[in-house]
Amino acid sequence: MNIFNYLIDTIKKRGAVFCVLIDPDKTPYQGLEGFVKKSKDLNVDAIFVGSSLLLNDSFDKMVQQIKSHSEIPVILFPGSPKQVSQYADAILFLSLISGRNPNFLFGDHVIAAPSIRENKIEPIATGYMLVESSSVSTTEFISNTRPIPRNKPDIAAAHALAAEYIGLKLIYLEAGSGAPQTVPDEMIRAVNQICSLPLIVGGGITTPDQARAKVAAGADIIVVGNSLENNWKDNLILEYAKAIHN
Repeated sequence: MNIFNYLIDTIKKRGAVFCVLIDPDKTPYQGLEGFVKKSKDLNVDAIFVGSSLLLNDSFDKMVQQIKSHSEIPVILFPGSPKQVSQYADAILFLSLISGRNPNFLFGDHVIAAPSIRENKIEPIATGYMLVESSSVSTTEFISNTRPIPRNKPDIAAAHALAAEYIGLKLIYLEAGSGAPQTVPDEMIRAVNQICSLPLIVGGGITTPDQARAKVAAGADIIVVGNSLENNWKDNLILEYAKAIHN
């Protein structure tokens, strides 16, 4: 199955895609297996796996376990070139276009590309933009790049348009894992109005109402992570799915 086409088809059928992010550094195994087994019935469309730091060696093992129990696509959301697993269906091939650090624009890609090819993982070229929150995110600190100011939606829109012209396939607006503020709806609308690429929005989304607002503003794919890491409750996951899907 072509995962990018699956995402596009899901957007057309359901209005938006609901993705759950699993961070090996933060997500306890307790309750995770049960969630993964039920993820399709809970109307989750895809599972993202990735970490900003990766403080342990459980990445490949976790991807394998998730994939062995999952009926939905498992997509890598890597924080470094070493976060590649043969068990994944696809990988977001991220270019940090909000910054000017060459390693995150292209350098790390050269390191990861042979492994992605060898393991037959579908790469999805993605323009990744950090958006200012009220605290410094791990990605901002590690990448040594400045995020896009929250009150400058026109800057985000111009970056997204450039990414489309370059030939990238997705845009990812990211407030940061556990961010106290989400990506502003005004910024989502600005990007959506000028750029035709599917738009992923994540970071700081802690309620179904917030997720619903992002979709209404123009987000095509919603990523929820922190609010579920210690709370794999079926009713909460279903509430997110209902808020995201039309």
